[in-house]
Amino acid sequence: MDKADPNNASLSPSSASSLNLVEIGVYFLRLGALGFGGPVALCGQMERELVHEKRWLSQDEMRDAIAVSQSLPGPLAIQVGIFIAHMRGGFWGAWIGGAAFILPNFLIVSILAALYVHFGGLGWMTAVFYGVSPAVIALILHSCWRLAKLGMKDWLQAAIAVICFVMTVILQAEVALLFIGAGLVGIAYYGSLFRKAGGAAAAGAAVPAGVGAAKAPILVQLFAFFLKAGSLTFGSGLVIVPFLEKGVVQQAGWLNGREFLVAVAVGMLSPGPVVITATFVGFLVAGVWGAAAATVGIFLPSFLFVLVVAPLLARHRQNPNVQGFIKGAYAAAIGTILGACVLLGKIAIGDWLTALIALAALIVLFRTKVSNPLLVAMAATIGLIAFPLLHPSWVYVK
Repeated sequence: MDKADPNNASLSPSSASSLNLVEIGVYFLRLGALGFGGPVALCGQMERELVHEKRWLSQDEMRDAIAVSQSLPGPLAIQVGIFIAHMRGGFWGAWIGGAAFILPNFLIVSILAALYVHFGGLGWMTAVFYGVSPAVIALILHSCWRLAKLGMKDWLQAAIAVICFVMTVILQAEVALLFIGAGLVGIAYYGSLFRKAGGAAAAGAAVPAGVGAAKAPILVQLFAFFLKAGSLTFGSGLVIVPFLEKGVVQQAGWLNGREFLVAVAVGMLSPGPVVITATFVGFLVAGVWGAAAATVGIFLPSFLFVLVVAPLLARHRQNPNVQGFIKGAYAAAIGTILGACVLLGKIAIGDWLTALIALAALIVLFRTKVSNPLLVAMAATIGLIAFPLLHPSWVYVK
């Protein structure tokens, strides 16, 4: 396993003064525009760039950011980004970094949604999704390996990861109690004392209930629904998708099943956090303002959670009980992400070619330093060429 870089050991939250808000905004604007592969790939990219290249963070700080963010409701990648921006730029750094992270995705997805509405569909996206989906699975696996090297240190963390992996596959969803339970096990094993065994309470990952009163304006309904999704659903954007589908398609009836799948495809193919799917849904339901309402709703809880937790962690991060909780939650994160990868792999890999794309992408990631956007572009090209050949009756415009 990788050891902490001694040059990073001296880096502490006080070094935030060495970074101005422009530096933070520019970095996260670039990450939001060029970062592909979903939450784990984005976290892996932040770890590579901010720990090893820019040296904005130590490995321990990066591990803490991921573990604490994973134990909170909402999308993982954006919360890690806000957490890091807060450590390096304080209160305003968090808002600027998070907003910069989201802005490129919002613009890209809003444009795609406008094209979808105008032309009545994006048939070519089926072919692109066919090629990109298995490559995304490879990106998740590779990034999870990097994150495991960063924070997995002993047998207990490995055991927690295996248990959470199995539970995620069996239950076919991430469960909040897995993270809370793993954190409590971490306190018991790594902490100085286990004094508050009954003091932690949390709800399991739940489908956001309802979408608001029927008479409420549609923008209020959209904001309320996605606010609940961001507040109550534990897990990465990839795992939030089934809960969004139940609310958007089954409960509210805003979209049909095919339209929702297109929204998910856009979320996966666009850079930045996968839950930008909310923007696409909002645009289809209520245009530009609907997109804005859904986007603010899904991401607002992430800002609030991180801004409350980050100062507490900064004051108590050396406490052995806090460190114990983080170690346990981090291991749970690795296991549940791998479990989610298995579930998504059943959807993304359906024939010999998609299996080959996933394997080839994984080999390329481990043996070269190919950028995520280039890998996604190559996979999309393969999909555009191969899918019509394998499905002769399929056409780009339906």
